[in-house]
Amino acid sequence: FSPYPLSFILSAHPSPKPLPVVVSGILALAIAMGMGRFSFTPLMPLMIRDGSLDALHATEWAAINYLGYLLGALTASRFADNPRKGLAWGLAGIFITSLIMAFITLDLAFIGGLMRGLSGMFSAWVLVCASSWCLPELARLGFAAKGAWIYLGVGLGITVTGLLTWFGGNQPAVWLWLELSALVAAGMYWVYHLSVGMDNHKPTAASGPAGAPAPAFKLNRSLFSGVFCYGSFGFGYIIPATYLPMMAHQLVSDPLVFGLTWPVFGLAAMASVAFSALLLSSWPRTKVWAIAQAVMALGTATPLLGHSILILAVSALLVGGTFMVTTMAGLQWAREMRPNHPAPLLARMTTAFATGQILGPVLVRLFDAFPNPYANSLELACATACLLLVISSLMLWRRHAGESAQSAH
Repeated sequence: FSPYPLSFILSAHPSPKPLPVVVSGILALAIAMGMGRFSFTPLMPLMIRDGSLDALHATEWAAINYLGYLLGALTASRFADNPRKGLAWGLAGIFITSLIMAFITLDLAFIGGLMRGLSGMFSAWVLVCASSWCLPELARLGFAAKGAWIYLGVGLGITVTGLLTWFGGNQPAVWLWLELSALVAAGMYWVYHLSVGMDNHKPTAASGPAGAPAPAFKLNRSLFSGVFCYGSFGFGYIIPATYLPMMAHQLVSDPLVFGLTWPVFGLAAMASVAFSALLLSSWPRTKVWAIAQAVMALGTATPLLGHSILILAVSALLVGGTFMVTTMAGLQWAREMRPNHPAPLLARMTTAFATGQILGPVLVRLFDAFPNPYANSLELACATACLLLVISSLMLWRRHAGESAQSAH
């Protein structure tokens, strides 16, 4: 018996093959990010349609979710010595908060906001802890290159949630939340089934005798540039990731049309991770990261070209197709920088990411408060995101060039 939820995750038996670790990571990230973290994006216009939510509370809930994600990133380092404990708590929390969302109405808007905040916190725990456990565990088993595949889960979760809301868009949103909760429960069961027999190795110190505590983490200039670029990514992607379905809904009211943007986003994320894992695994992480962030910049600029479903679909493809490659490359870079104890750096990168995505909607609100005759608030936010992504991509490319020059000598 274990005092923690999902005690099966904490079982202590050898794991001789990489497949259970990879699939467990895929399912955990699908639940955390695709179903917990991003489920509100396609459900938001449907809740507004049903009268259980209005635009003001929708914006507030989104901001609270980002704050919760930031809180989760700030507190995820508490699980540095036992990331699977944080993984267990996070998955259980996502199921509970998703289930409660099915019963939220405008009269219970405060509780709805609280649930979105907690869901963001639990999602950050799972992302950091799944990466902190799966990547070192796969390296210990001699399959470090397989680590890229766990990030397939984010696109999988987004796709499943998007298809659920797309095909079921004519149902009341309350039923969609219940169906989503059932999917989360099913995913948790399979994590349980696949996790039986896995080992629970704790991170070891980068130096010093066995059992010594990990050395103090210092955010030097080199690590700070990576954290900054990851935070820029958080700011850059959040505009399309938050507002694409809403922008599409403004053009077409039929959920079978506007709802298609989110499955496209998720499918692009899945395809890009598979492509990167198969063909780009030997590339330096900074090179992959720089290219992905540059393509994402193009995706954030695409909505500036006009207002049509086709243009929004292209934006979804470009941003969705680089969103998880950037995440994967950034977190793998952190693993390379801190191979034996990555959790503190991962937590700081996730904190920067969360801060960036909080600033995105805040900027939209500021642009709303000061109207511009030449562009609306979303267009101005997309332009700002594009600029920041271009700057950070150039920083990463310069870093890659420096690393290549050093290795040549």
